[in-house]
Amino acid sequence: MISELVMFDLPPGMSRAEVVEGMREVAPAWRRNPDLIRKTFLYDAANSRTGALYLWKNRSAAEAAHDAAWRQRVMDKYGSVPTLQYFDTPLVVDNALGETIEG
Repeated sequence: MISELVMFDLPPGMSRAEVVEGMREVAPAWRRNPDLIRKTFLYDAANSRTGALYLWKNRSAAEAAHDAAWRQRVMDKYGSVPTLQYFDTPLVVDNALGETIEG
């Protein structure tokens, strides 16, 4: 498994409510991605940033989902270039599901 941290800056004055609405808009598409195990949306009001922590089956799935077209959509909507970091994820403890997932 691969964890991917994606972050980008928000336009000046964008409210938390607007950010959350954008999250709600894209959530159904992410639910349909068979290679995505989990996505945790993130909001950093103090630094006017947002993003997500993704858990993927593999890195190629992460890279395919965050291709040039996706990066352009982020740029068009938020005026920011996203940063992406990848981490090997050998083990996940999920207390909500009562599982430990090994990858």
